[in-house]
Amino acid sequence: MLYLLVKMVHIIGAAVLLGTGAGIAFFMLVAHLRGDPREIAGVARTVVLADFLFTASAVILQPITGTWLAWSSGYSLRDGWIAASIALYLVTGAFWLPVVWMQMQMRDLAVGAVATSTKLPAGYHQLFRWWFVFGFPAFAAVLVIFWLMIARPAIPYWD
Repeated sequence: MLYLLVKMVHIIGAAVLLGTGAGIAFFMLVAHLRGDPREIAGVARTVVLADFLFTASAVILQPITGTWLAWSSGYSLRDGWIAASIALYLVTGAFWLPVVWMQMQMRDLAVGAVATSTKLPAGYHQLFRWWFVFGFPAFAAVLVIFWLMIARPAIPYWD
């Protein structure tokens, strides 16, 4: 029973990572394309909050539940598909952490533009371009992790 509970938490955490990633990207992109600093400020506030509440919680739980599940099932963390998942998880984190920082900066720049009734500064647009570019490898890595967890392909054991 404990195994199924931990597995359920792990699966929900994975769904949260994928879902919040896709949702955040969609809402930020739509707000950006509309170009209204007030809308961007509001969306960015919500996106940053969602990343801290949902994404960060899942980021913490995934390695804990994943490690427990692997060991409980007799897998080694060096088994190919698990090691590949861990490596991709680290890649995702390497892109996600700067993205969160960029979101906070974009939020602050949009709030500043609203407060001064000015256009979004060039720094906002530069941050958005980097945010957009960083999102692709992070999201792709999460999709591959999903595939690895489902397919458990025979990847050589990593020593």
